[in-house]
Amino acid sequence: MERINRTLSRISNSQNFQQRYEEMKSEILNNPDVQAFLQEHQYEINESMIEKGLMKLYEYASQTKSCSNCPNLDGCKNMMKGYEPVIALVRGSIEVQYRPCPTKIMDDERKKTEKLIKSIYVPKEILQASFADFSLDSPGRINAFEYAEQFASTYNDDTQMKGLYLHGSFGVGKSYLLGAIANQLAEKEIPSLIVYVPEFLREMKQSLGDQTLNEKLEVVKTAKVLMLDDIGAEAMSSWTRDEILGSILQFRMHEQLPTFFTSNFDFNALQHHLTYSQRGEEEQMKAARIMERIKYLSIPIKVDGPNRRHT
Repeated sequence: MERINRTLSRISNSQNFQQRYEEMKSEILNNPDVQAFLQEHQYEINESMIEKGLMKLYEYASQTKSCSNCPNLDGCKNMMKGYEPVIALVRGSIEVQYRPCPTKIMDDERKKTEKLIKSIYVPKEILQASFADFSLDSPGRINAFEYAEQFASTYNDDTQMKGLYLHGSFGVGKSYLLGAIANQLAEKEIPSLIVYVPEFLREMKQSLGDQTLNEKLEVVKTAKVLMLDDIGAEAMSSWTRDEILGSILQFRMHEQLPTFFTSNFDFNALQHHLTYSQRGEEEQMKAARIMERIKYLSIPIKVDGPNRRHT
């Protein structure tokens, strides 16, 4: 039986092996990402280091970066799902290291937020919403769609844009449109937070007992893009209106953070709702203060049409 070192030597010296090796080497070294790395370290890397690190360069070149070829986290094509390779020069050797990819970072942040705030859960169809499935069969829906699509396509960290105050009857697609905005923003790696207001305010009351109120409030106040779904459907108390809702809106107004709302009420009806507490107290000035913040943060658009939940 031929000894293994002789076998390897014979294979490596064969013409076919050398040809395949040179082809593979050429393909690796012509990879744009590899070329950028070699250019950056051109005065530190020699031919011997490249030869020794060729398989590391292949490992790096053969995987996707910045989620460019992965449809989602579950469909990640990399060796370590949710991690992208980073090439580095470590003590004179070419090495591959791994870091969380943008999609995993967003997914981890979403799970962290969901664990902290239970009321961000929204119906499955909202999480899968898209602009392509939003019907444009009325003037109000067209107006809402045009602004929502414009916001989702143009918003970035350097822009200051108002959100929308979408109001209208039950089932006309207000919440669905929020989901479509959130999903398109996610494709641009911009996180957003959709909060179902009635459940959120109930949760804030309960958080007084477990010392998590300030932590939860901070997450909502500082969300890059906040969407308050179904405001006006809650049983409003003076405390939730002034200390919770008022605090969130004041912070976001001051920091110029985009904020969206959906409601069955128009501005006038919502102000009336906010005026009267659960105890029947009439507090017009405090309600007006909340409304001023909402008006500052959002553009009102009535979404009309049939109730799509029953079609």
